[in-house]
Amino acid sequence: MSSDEAWISETAPYLAPRGPGQSDAWTEEAARRGRRGGQRLLQASEVDAPEVVRAALQLPTGERVIVRRRLILLDEQPVELADSYYPVSIAGGTPLAKPGKVRGGAVTLLKELGYTGAEVVEDVSAALATAEECELLGLPEGSAVLRLLRLTRTADGTPMEAALMAMPDGRHLTYRLGFRPG
Repeated sequence: MSSDEAWISETAPYLAPRGPGQSDAWTEEAARRGRRGGQRLLQASEVDAPEVVRAALQLPTGERVIVRRRLILLDEQPVELADSYYPVSIAGGTPLAKPGKVRGGAVTLLKELGYTGAEVVEDVSAALATAEECELLGLPEGSAVLRLLRLTRTADGTPMEAALMAMPDGRHLTYRLGFRPG
């Protein structure tokens, strides 16, 4: 997606569980625009929590998390690096902790496990891309990226997912209030 191309995304569809046979939110969003959305799973495993994730998920120092790292594709080209982190107490031993596709997606599985997102807080910042982000996103050295930290909590305030995303500059994010989980 070139930086001069208008592409406005909304958060709410990415937080709603999917119905049987329904495509993931990214695939649907891209298809509505006549494009092909996809993703490549780069990692699914238990790792040490980055400090920003540990703080967001309110985990004690040294607590490990499950990460699902994905390269988001548009027409086979990388457009976003998305890392989703889950407490081991929620995702350990589930398909989230294993390489491979999660039937219905993470949000649907989390709902089946008793965790439905009721509150989302997103923090957006800009920074220079790391060497790894430049490599994965096909960016020249010195490129800027948007960074988004999305924290999802249940109705009782339990942090259930912290997602860190890096997107080339030029991405436009739109927020719509009133999300009601399905």
